[in-house]
Amino acid sequence: MSKSLARVEAALQQAGIAVEIALMGDTRTAADAAAAVGCAVDQIAKSIIFRGESDGHVVLFLTAGGNRVDPGKASALAGQPLGKADAALIRAETGFAIGGVAPVGHLRPVRAFLDPALMEFDRVWAAAGTPRHVFAITPAELQRLCDAQVADFTG
Repeated sequence: MSKSLARVEAALQQAGIAVEIALMGDTRTAADAAAAVGCAVDQIAKSIIFRGESDGHVVLFLTAGGNRVDPGKASALAGQPLGKADAALIRAETGFAIGGVAPVGHLRPVRAFLDPALMEFDRVWAAAGTPRHVFAITPAELQRLCDAQVADFTG
């Protein structure tokens, strides 16, 4: 088991959330992931990471699979201009590689925002620390675990 996957599993267990982590095939898009687990595209909770231009730290936006983050709305919510986070910063702050960034189990606390579209489902699927692993969770549990603010940041 990869260290990243083990860290996600430990974070979920520590929070008292029993989930099954599923192994998928090669999935590069939210549509691929949705097909692999048999859910709607918007039930895929994508972890989109930006770099805060003022503080240099990452900010996490959990968005429904079919939505895109609007950089202007995201910057307004974060209270600072946001830029592209490179792979090194993402790995340093979250412990995950691009394509497998989980919403939990980060190396340091990460400020998070949650797309209200995810709240419309009984459960959503999120990356479990690798590009090939996901887990299902209720949106309310995801919000609580990430201490995420539900807000409109899509466009």
